[in-house]
Amino acid sequence: MLGLKLETDPRWVNIVESNIEEILTDHAWCEQKAASNAISLITLNSEHEDLVTELLVIAREELEHFQMVHDIIKARGFQLGRERKDSYVNELFKFMIKGGSRIQRLVDRLLFSAMIEARSCERFKLLSEKINDKELAKFYHELMISEAGHYTAFIKFAKKYGVGVDVDKRWKELIEFEGQVIKNYGKSETIHG
Repeated sequence: MLGLKLETDPRWVNIVESNIEEILTDHAWCEQKAASNAISLITLNSEHEDLVTELLVIAREELEHFQMVHDIIKARGFQLGRERKDSYVNELFKFMIKGGSRIQRLVDRLLFSAMIEARSCERFKLLSEKINDKELAKFYHELMISEAGHYTAFIKFAKKYGVGVDVDKRWKELIEFEGQVIKNYGKSETIHG
């Protein structure tokens, strides 16, 4: 369904298990950034009522996920820690068209958002299947389902509002680009690392 070019090496889970506190902190900040992204998309595209309505739901869900991860962090006696830089997301951002039409920028931002949700979904699926921690396995299974829904919502809106843009072609280009970017990741205890 996700169409990613390169799946995460299952050994990444072993890296994650070596530092659960770090993956949880990184994950919490990823959820915060996802909520901020949804709010930013609303701000920039407030004329699309259906987009605003659905992105409000996504922003709320992402904040709830942030709280859920934070609750796990506290329950385990860990500290949230400072916000983490997400090099993967920063590299993906380079793919986005600078300038161009407003519609093209919207499509790119929606596809960029869909890609991050797709990769997160793929990572959460792997964690749900391979991590030895049963509580986290169940938690990541639930989040995988949510991320898949966000992914499809972003794709849906890109197609709806991408009038005059070959959205499918642009998505394929992004998948190819992400396939090259992700080769450099999967080596650290972060959601996209």
